[in-house]
Amino acid sequence: MKLVKSVALFLLVASAVMAQTGTRLVGFTAQSMGRGGASIGTFDSNELMMTNPAGISFLNNSSLDVNLSLMFPSLHFKNNLNDANGDKNVFPLPAVSYVHNCGSSDFTWGVGFFTAGGMGADYKLKHALYGTALQEYHSKLASMQGGLTFAYKFDKNLSVGASLHLVYSMLEFSMPFALNPLAMQGIAMPGMTFGQMFAAPPAMGGFGYDEVTAAAKMNNLTAVGFNGKIGFAYKVNEKFSLGLSYTMPTSLTYSGGKATMDMTAQLNDAFGKAMMGWMMQNPGKTQQDAQAAIMAQFTALGIDMSKGVIANYDLDVDLKFPQSIGFGASYEAANNLKLSADIEWINWENAFDKMTLKLKSGNNANINKMMGNTGTFNIDFPMNWKNSILVKLGGELKLNKAFTARLGYAYGGNPVPESTVFPIFPAIVENHITAGLSVKASDSITLNAAFEMALNKSLKASNPSVISNEFDGSTSELSTTLIHFSFNYAF
Repeated sequence: MKLVKSVALFLLVASAVMAQTGTRLVGFTAQSMGRGGASIGTFDSNELMMTNPAGISFLNNSSLDVNLSLMFPSLHFKNNLNDANGDKNVFPLPAVSYVHNCGSSDFTWGVGFFTAGGMGADYKLKHALYGTALQEYHSKLASMQGGLTFAYKFDKNLSVGASLHLVYSMLEFSMPFALNPLAMQGIAMPGMTFGQMFAAPPAMGGFGYDEVTAAAKMNNLTAVGFNGKIGFAYKVNEKFSLGLSYTMPTSLTYSGGKATMDMTAQLNDAFGKAMMGWMMQNPGKTQQDAQAAIMAQFTALGIDMSKGVIANYDLDVDLKFPQSIGFGASYEAANNLKLSADIEWINWENAFDKMTLKLKSGNNANINKMMGNTGTFNIDFPMNWKNSILVKLGGELKLNKAFTARLGYAYGGNPVPESTVFPIFPAIVENHITAGLSVKASDSITLNAAFEMALNKSLKASNPSVISNEFDGSTSELSTTLIHFSFNYAF
């Protein structure tokens, strides 16, 4: 088990992937990606373990498939302080699989490991609270899954199959993190919490904040879960086939993480406002007088400024990946021409509604005092994603015995609403154009290559944004380019 986790961790570190449709890849091998990723009703590749496990019954040979994809995302973000491109990253996406055809038996099995999806981005951006100092905005959500697939052919036309997969995932997150001031439930003075004090207007003795911000960094989060798939494959005849599949939801608890919350800039800003207010009420006094007076006031509130406001926490995160239902069809329109199509419903609404952050063992007495706890509390990070439909269309033309050319198109509806879009979770692309080529180098060896382009998509955030004031009316953009390669050996 340790070896499996070590290998999975290595692959995940290498393959934290920019989202293609939500957090999912459109397809998982070079062969299917050439035709837009359509594979639920097209029974010709090991990728069926991820899309329709019943389809492996109709593979003609046992085969080993090794796939590597390279993703090149392009990101842009604009708000009232920034007009910036994201970092230029390259993400390798590996997959390896084996299907065993049991000859005259009606039973077929396979084993495989696939990069299932994720998302990630890196920016250096300005934030109003931090002046000219650029802040780190970083995310990495990577998911790999794999295990066993079994299929049983009831007759020459009908098969049923299932995939039993372990899911291994990794999560990182860094950015200025905004909270409603009223989340600070600690008692500042009789009848007033710290949250009420920070939110109240200056005329009422408050600071007038509608959000408070901490520089947040969360890392070392890993999760192991289970995902199951069932599928039905039906060959109407030698030219026409149909497939139906269901993927169950996967609930993950990322554990073992560490989080740092740094409220220094926020408290300095509040301290500065308090000093200005005190000096207006006490004309002729110096800044040193004001500083001493406000320091005494904070001490009276139970805040020891010498201890700062940087807290370290143990962290767990709850997140769910969605269930989906897909239908596919394939039709051989001519001896050398095959057409494929998939349509899939993805239930993001019941999965990415929120991300629950469970912070424990906070070690800063000042923050614990303001939050009104002992360093253990939960934060629900809103996501509010919408259900989406994924449509894949493609065709492949057999040019001769050695060469097959493919073209495809995929549309995945953007699940991210305007109210919660922000630059480091930019899973918004919709339109994908693909092309591919296969070369049969020998009776056993086939080489596949494909090119995929997710066309640029921009989304303007609502005003106000649910996430933070800095994203009010902002614009996030994303496009990606991918190249896919695979080696297939038929036994």
